Amino acid sequence: MEIRDAVERFRGESGVSTIFGEPHQTSDGTTIITVSRLHRRWRGDLIPVPVGVFSIHEGEPSWSPAADHTRAALMGEFIGLAAAVIATLAVLRRPPWPDVTIQKG
Repeated sequence: MEIRDAVERFRGESGVSTIFGEPHQTSDGTTIITVSRLHRRWRGDLIPVPVGVFSIHEGEPSWSPAADHTRAALMGEFIGLAAAVIATLAVLRRPPWPDVTIQKG
């Protein structure tokens, strides 16, 4: 098959950093090939991270990138934490309620 030959060629050219999955044929004739890359964690072990999917339907290839919403979620959590810390420090420095002092005299 031409698709298998192309995948094998890409595997040979890409080295170990890119992983092309086995081609899968769907019932409507579309061929799907998954693409991943190896990512090194802090501990040093390598894990595959999805990059996207090649789909070939009626001879027309298309690329669909994988969306990773983890970074956006972590950034939102970090910004929220920073805003909470800044607001807490501002309240501790100068409380928003009025000063109430009792003077004898």
